[in-house]
Amino acid sequence: MMDVETKRSLDFNTTTFTNERRAPEDFPPIANEIRRDIVRALVRAGSGHSGGPLGSADIFAVLYFGGYMRYRSDDMGWSGRDRFVLSAGHMVPVQYATMANAGMYPKSELATLRKYGTRLQGHPGRDMHLPGIETSSGSLGQGISIAIGMAMSDALLDKNDHRVFSLTGDGELQEGSVWEAAMAASHFKLDNFCWIIDNNDCQIDGRVPDVMNVYPIKDKCEAFGFDTIVVDGHDHADLQRGFDLFLANQANKTGRPTCIIARTYMGHGVSFMNDKFEWHGKPPTHDQAVAALEELSAHP
Repeated sequence: MMDVETKRSLDFNTTTFTNERRAPEDFPPIANEIRRDIVRALVRAGSGHSGGPLGSADIFAVLYFGGYMRYRSDDMGWSGRDRFVLSAGHMVPVQYATMANAGMYPKSELATLRKYGTRLQGHPGRDMHLPGIETSSGSLGQGISIAIGMAMSDALLDKNDHRVFSLTGDGELQEGSVWEAAMAASHFKLDNFCWIIDNNDCQIDGRVPDVMNVYPIKDKCEAFGFDTIVVDGHDHADLQRGFDLFLANQANKTGRPTCIIARTYMGHGVSFMNDKFEWHGKPPTHDQAVAALEELSAHP
């Protein structure tokens, strides 16, 4: 029999966080709350992706709660907002959990992940009208193309200072459309665009170099005209260093888009999932979820 506290850990709470400049040591509780909500949602869904969402939680914590992306959680239609596009749409449990922790919608709704009729589909759907989802995505390589189109509109047509962020997986770099989009970002001098690559070296069929080698990633991104920085995707100060580079590029009107290559571990935070590609596309069982939540609760 589970004790009452453990049972309660499977339920969603009402914790939310503000979006403001923070010291690096302030992010771990936010990232771990995102991870706990990912686990809580996936175990109820009985399907979905665990590894990538857990591994990218630190990236999302800094992006959404570090003052880098401007938004109003109670008005995600605000015309002055910056935009984020999750090109690797299968990783959406981390985005859903992050948006709920920002107060964009009730955290209790995370319990409906992948259910019939839910706003929280297995891939982001603009037609679901969930606040914070800017476009439908999931066909790999297309999300970043849409995001760069948004950045072009902001920079070349509306001539505003809006920022556009997009995250791809490293396996996604095997899609040719990613590099067509990257070429356009450089050609049109989109210093308002920030490309984040979740470099966990895993995809559903195995290690990225074994499926189709995409390395050296940094050299490729630089060759396509991006100001590129490699960071530890679990070190919040290092992630801040990457996003600060982007803000500086935009402020100084360098005409160079920014690429942040964040080296992460799939399933980070849960020891039995850590760096295991087998967790790319499956949820935890009930017992595994309890163990994961207990482990995550042992940290800040």
